[in-house]
Amino acid sequence: MKNEKSTVQGAARGRPGYSREDVIRAAVRAFTARGYDATSMDNVASELGISKSALYHHISSKEEILELTVVQALSRLEAVAEEMAAADVSAGERVRGLLRGSIEVLCSDPKSVALLLRLRGNSEVERSALERRRTLTRSVVPLVEAAQEEGAIRSDIEAPLLTRMIFGMINSTLIDRRATVREPALRCCLA
Repeated sequence: MKNEKSTVQGAARGRPGYSREDVIRAAVRAFTARGYDATSMDNVASELGISKSALYHHISSKEEILELTVVQALSRLEAVAEEMAAADVSAGERVRGLLRGSIEVLCSDPKSVALLLRLRGNSEVERSALERRRTLTRSVVPLVEAAQEEGAIRSDIEAPLLTRMIFGMINSTLIDRRATVREPALRCCLA
């Protein structure tokens, strides 16, 4: 595994050698490999080769890392949905833009998005993130309805279900991070 040790000594908070972002990235790697509940701060410290007490110079808790990670992933997905809802293009193009933008978020930060998708609701942070995911999905339903009315996407499936199917398709997409998102990959839900 590539050593992601910070080149900036004495980063924003904590001891020299690793930045707060280095610690968060290592924790996310451990969470996605072992599962959030099964990962201890000792596991995160081992991932970096530092003591557990050194971690606490960067972060206050495992839950803080989870919150920072899932909030970042959700915020990026919400921004895509908001941008597409406000775009001055056809409803079909807005749905296509939502697909592309969401896949780009997934490809740019797959571990954080994977962590978001694996939440079970075992803590307040997880329940809050799950509610934000549901709100995001509900916010896209009117866009899907408009695209259905326009004839740009299939109308034989109710918009709320089709919206969940679209996000399910996005969430299960595995794309080579070097590849570009191509139109044929988006056609399965489009008319």
